[in-house]
Amino acid sequence: MRGPVVVLGDTLLDRDVEGVVNRLCPDSPVPVLDETAASDRPGGAGLAAVFAAAQGADVVLVTALADDAGGARLSALLAAAGVQVYPLALSGATPEKIRLRARGRVLLRHDRGGTSGEPGQPSEEVLRVIGSASAVLVSDYGRGVARQPALRDALAATRAPVVWDPHPRGPAAIPGVHLATPNESEVRELVPALPGASRLATASRGAQGLRRRWRAGAVAVTLGGDGALLCHAGSTPLVVPTPGSAEGDTCGAGDRFAAAASLALAQGALVSEAVQAAVAEASAYVAGGGVAAALPPSARSELLVRAPQSQTKGSRMSTSVVGPGGERVGVAAVATLLGEVRAAGGTVVATGGCFDLLHAGHVATLQAARQLGDCLIVCVNSDASVTGLKGPDRPVMSEGDRSRLLAALSCVDAVLIFDEPTPEAALSWVRPDIWVKGGDYATGGGDGTVTLPEAEVLRRWGGNTVVVPYLDGRSTTDMIVRSVGERTR
Repeated sequence: MRGPVVVLGDTLLDRDVEGVVNRLCPDSPVPVLDETAASDRPGGAGLAAVFAAAQGADVVLVTALADDAGGARLSALLAAAGVQVYPLALSGATPEKIRLRARGRVLLRHDRGGTSGEPGQPSEEVLRVIGSASAVLVSDYGRGVARQPALRDALAATRAPVVWDPHPRGPAAIPGVHLATPNESEVRELVPALPGASRLATASRGAQGLRRRWRAGAVAVTLGGDGALLCHAGSTPLVVPTPGSAEGDTCGAGDRFAAAASLALAQGALVSEAVQAAVAEASAYVAGGGVAAALPPSARSELLVRAPQSQTKGSRMSTSVVGPGGERVGVAAVATLLGEVRAAGGTVVATGGCFDLLHAGHVATLQAARQLGDCLIVCVNSDASVTGLKGPDRPVMSEGDRSRLLAALSCVDAVLIFDEPTPEAALSWVRPDIWVKGGDYATGGGDGTVTLPEAEVLRRWGGNTVVVPYLDGRSTTDMIVRSVGERTR
């Protein structure tokens, strides 16, 4: 493949709540679900991207993320799955789909997040990555990303094969897509069926109608456990049956089908070969246990099914509010700040680090960073992250104490704690205009060149990275070494 597989579309936060039902509600004849565990995962385009990344592909996700806890959670989940997120701003709340389940069966689905928010404009880097893709999957969930004019222009201009997974509330596919992948119910909504027509005739008529309407190369209608029907330019459709019968949780099967077809096309397969591969993948997915079993090991460990009474310590961005000045610590505080600053047209500045034993060098960097914009958000490595980076004897101070000290500084507007070794997930959610590091953060090349690993991440939404002067002779590690040496004399 000459470039990344790009997945473009609406990402949702999916949550499965597992429980047991032993009684009816006393004031209404409905079952009472006693929650025993819950798990989060990316949904929509995010799930399709996770599936593609699990197959070893270099995957870029172009999606819209809201400035709320749901958006922060999605960033962490996607980073854990190895997906590169190129975020667009999203007005409104993160859409969530919550399935209440007992004994493997869904009792109720609870949707929240309100009406679709308006996605922001893509950066030049987003448009460039679409142009360099080996294949593009448009995973439309009817919430606006696939309708964005600049993105549609970039899709129309790319030479890569485009797979369009449509939604009845979404826009028409761009003319000339290689493959559209609606399911049966979507076809019936988009192309009314003739009275009395058979299932196969309805699917064939709908596929041919969409192929002509969208000027698509081919349309594959997924038929659930019966495989798929593929319509090309000819009058005779190709029916691709499933390798065997499979029953189970079909949630995400359509995303798995579209992702598999996109990967096959990226590798040079014919459309008919791509559809056959996609049917086999989707069938194996359902037979193998559905979405929970299909997630890659990194994502499964990140999604840790958790008891509702306690928070897992796995990868996360802190939602807590702690101590003096605590109203400025955590996802909720950062989301509020971002909303206010962006509504006023201000510049968001961010910096990050362990900040173990806060010293004058840290303060100088923070003060210089704050002068570059209208707010300063500090991304702080959690205790687990610091231990992973610096060893079992670190940190010296807990993440709660470190965040309290930072929030107490007048130059700091909000603090965000993250668990990963790098702040990539936090940055993908915050989308700062400027990322700042102290002037000692260099490659040591001797020519004054400073390379920041976060620079590539910032380019995804058109942000900039800068270095500010750092006070010589200030180092947390040196301070600890000197302190230990003095105590042992």
